Amino acid sequence: MTRAAIFILALALAMPSFVSAQEVASTTAPPAPSSLSAKPADALPFQIPDLTKRENAGSSLQLVVLIAVFSLAPALLLMVTSFTRIIIVLSLLRQALGAQQLPPNQVLAGLAMFMTFLVMTPTWTRVNTEALQPYLSGQIDQQTAWNKALGPVRDFMRGQIERAGNEADVDVFTDAAKLPRAQKWDDVPTTALAPAFMLSELKVAFAMGFKIYLPFLIIDLVVSTLLVSMGMMMLPPVLVSLPFKLLLFVLADGWRLISGGLIASFVT
Repeated sequence: MTRAAIFILALALAMPSFVSAQEVASTTAPPAPSSLSAKPADALPFQIPDLTKRENAGSSLQLVVLIAVFSLAPALLLMVTSFTRIIIVLSLLRQALGAQQLPPNQVLAGLAMFMTFLVMTPTWTRVNTEALQPYLSGQIDQQTAWNKALGPVRDFMRGQIERAGNEADVDVFTDAAKLPRAQKWDDVPTTALAPAFMLSELKVAFAMGFKIYLPFLIIDLVVSTLLVSMGMMMLPPVLVSLPFKLLLFVLADGWRLISGGLIASFVT
């Protein structure tokens, strides 16, 4: 027991000298190199361009404009194609059937896209032949390719406006732009032709939707009259007329008739 006490006392006396030696060693030792030390500015993988310089600001602005154009490109393409008329007619058909969300929006949009590809194939073939392939082969420059690609698209829009007899829509936008009324189609700017084409497509689509609505409206009126005459006024007429409308639509092969009529309504 006495030996253990002597050993513990000697260890307690030696601890202060051991701690002080460690402190001296830590203060005199050189600092270890840090692997996380900051890199110089020149060693960064990229550098932020100086936007105070004109050339850097110009390139940055072009990049922003290019990104904006790419984000709006799908909407711009749909505005100058047959998609607007097709999707509106199909949506009005679904409302006339009274089937709520059947077919779903994805199915209608997919069908409209495939029908748009079929209708626009001659126009896109001309764009590829007259503008894209010569530009890729280096025969024409970028501005010439743009003008040549715009020609077939303008011809398509002009054909739909002329067939529908909506030439007055062009004057609406030329007057809004404070431009003189064009005497020929080559004088109409694209910024006026594109919205005039959309107005024409809306008119044609609503007219076709009205014709589609009529037979289904007659079924709704007949069913409502029968329910009122039988005193079943609390029963929703839509619930009773929906099976008859679906049966009539299927027996008449409605999907084929409407799809074929939509495709045939365009001038290609």
